[in-house]
Amino acid sequence: MIYHLNAFHKIRIKVTGTILTLSKSPTHTMRKFNETSLELIEGLGVEGDAHNGKTVKHRSRVAQDPTQPNLRQVHLIHSELHAELAKKGFHIAYGQMGENMTTSGIDLLALPKGTLLEIGKAVIEITGLRNPCAQLNGLQEGLMQAVLSRDAHDNLVRKAGIMGIVLKGGAIKIGDSIHVKLPDLPHIALERV
Repeated sequence: MIYHLNAFHKIRIKVTGTILTLSKSPTHTMRKFNETSLELIEGLGVEGDAHNGKTVKHRSRVAQDPTQPNLRQVHLIHSELHAELAKKGFHIAYGQMGENMTTSGIDLLALPKGTLLEIGKAVIEITGLRNPCAQLNGLQEGLMQAVLSRDAHDNLVRKAGIMGIVLKGGAIKIGDSIHVKLPDLPHIALERV
């Protein structure tokens, strides 16, 4: 295994992981439908997904300013979150929390802004953290609070995944390897987008 030291968090980050599931939905619903493969389109996102586009597609952000750039073209959640939630009594299927990609083996939340994820020919640039919303409670009561916590300094920790944009398009499929390329130092911690 190959690891990199993330200077911001002072932890080692595994630089390869795997895609466990892929999901998309043509409508603005919390749940996305599992697929065996997805086509990522440069500058737009996931083909056939409601969040595909150059400008913001998230409904609350469209209401604020529909001309904002879309920093949420691809939503990734680490399968380790699903395991953590299961221990707390939340049994949520992959794709049900709105993610396009469920990964294994990479601490997504520890990645700095600007990290590149290379999957075959496709490249995703990480833009920030997903800000969980109350719609999660529609899946199971208390789920929104379960994906939030506090660190040792009482800072809010958002665990509901990360968001990215497609820098280079291409087909991806379940089982593909994910190669992490950290940006140059200094690293910038992820914030909600």
